[in-house]
Amino acid sequence: MKTSQFITLHNGVKMPQLGFGVWRVSPEDGVDAVRTAIEVGYRHIDTAAVYKNEEQVGEAIRQSGIAREELFITTKVWNADQGFDTTLKAYEDSLKKLGLDYVDLYLVHWPVKDKYLETYKALEKLYDEKLVPAIGVSNFHIHHLEDIAAHRNIKPMVDQVELHPMLQQNELRDYCLKNGIAIEAWSPLMQGGEALTNPVISELAEKHGKTPAQVVLRWHLQRDVIAIPKSITPSRIQENFDVFNFELSSDDMNSIASLNASKRVGPDPDNFDF
Repeated sequence: MKTSQFITLHNGVKMPQLGFGVWRVSPEDGVDAVRTAIEVGYRHIDTAAVYKNEEQVGEAIRQSGIAREELFITTKVWNADQGFDTTLKAYEDSLKKLGLDYVDLYLVHWPVKDKYLETYKALEKLYDEKLVPAIGVSNFHIHHLEDIAAHRNIKPMVDQVELHPMLQQNELRDYCLKNGIAIEAWSPLMQGGEALTNPVISELAEKHGKTPAQVVLRWHLQRDVIAIPKSITPSRIQENFDVFNFELSSDDMNSIASLNASKRVGPDPDNFDF
């Protein structure tokens, strides 16, 4: 039985399509949650400087006993550290906190106006110097990606954005797939659980003998989207990984497609204040 699958980034790096997110996972819960995720089978862990849990992610990796090269670790440069020199320092700071020699993917967390191009230039330097295997962005709209294409040399490998059944990001997803940029969903189950109580999702869960969360995660995988669900509950961490032994039909996929309401739970990348 398949227990994982990968997306190949445009530079050939293989990224596990189902990862474990740690946004809003407290330092107190971080080590146990990440260690449980690795024990369950996750090999892709997503953190960020602003989450204030990089130390705990690193500790869980050390406790797991899994070889570093078998893991795929993402972190992100926060808005206050954006700019060329400050980003290079932020990367070093993240590595120290994680206790790692490198992360597999480094992202610009938000498109801070007048700063994200310089920030991305720093990521290009890290990539050119082989200090990080893959670079990308988070919360970037198409016009931000086009700005990078016009002014920078290396196409982002990943764009991580809010994406779930109520905000399907079809235009952005199509643009990214067409241009060789992998698209990754944060809040893949939709914060607050609204998607999971939707009657369409509930009906599909009953049909397949799965939970609503498993149905939504399966939907992401079948749309070639990378997903990073988060939980601190061991049974839920296990449940969210158990999505490789069933498939949604095209009718099922269309039913979920009909739920798109362009409804955000997070800020719009064109109008955020951090």
